[in-house]
Amino acid sequence: MVNLMKALEEKILKEGTVLPGNILKVGSFLNHQIDAPFMMEMGKEIADLFADDGVTRILTIETSGIPLAFAAAVALNVPVVFAKKNRSSNLSGDICTAVVHSYTHNTDYTVVVEKQYLHTGDRVLIVDDFLANGKALEGLAKIITASGAEVVGAAVAIEKGFQKGGDLLRSQGMRVESLAIIERMDDHSVTFRT
Repeated sequence: MVNLMKALEEKILKEGTVLPGNILKVGSFLNHQIDAPFMMEMGKEIADLFADDGVTRILTIETSGIPLAFAAAVALNVPVVFAKKNRSSNLSGDICTAVVHSYTHNTDYTVVVEKQYLHTGDRVLIVDDFLANGKALEGLAKIITASGAEVVGAAVAIEKGFQKGGDLLRSQGMRVESLAIIERMDDHSVTFRT
């Protein structure tokens, strides 16, 4: 894991840009343009971290979490389900919903998952690209619990440690694994937690 963490930190420093409002833009490899080979490596790392936890499904939220969730699902050989940010006309039957706040977009979404894709007895791993205030992961955990499944933990590519969402989730008993944790960032630098 140390090598992948270092490689991710180096990519963030080389290709990332800090925008106003503590927004980290990593569109060149993570959430606009996808560095597919690197994404698959991150997925393998997540699979290794949760290899002994009996994961039967992965849950993420559209849109930016899908590539990382897919990579982890391939490595774990399990299905990936994604929560939709809007209830569309092609959703039918019983659904589970949760309100989540997007830090990046500064808006609330009512995310939706059809119950047929999460089953009682499933052991579900939550995967996302970023963790800031923890609201997306919290909402996904509520959906998993409402479906009768069990939350195994959460894995994210980049955690903004200074925003304390990860610390809050961990204090509530959720296992959270982050491939890179940013301790501090400003217009000129990014410092990682060691």
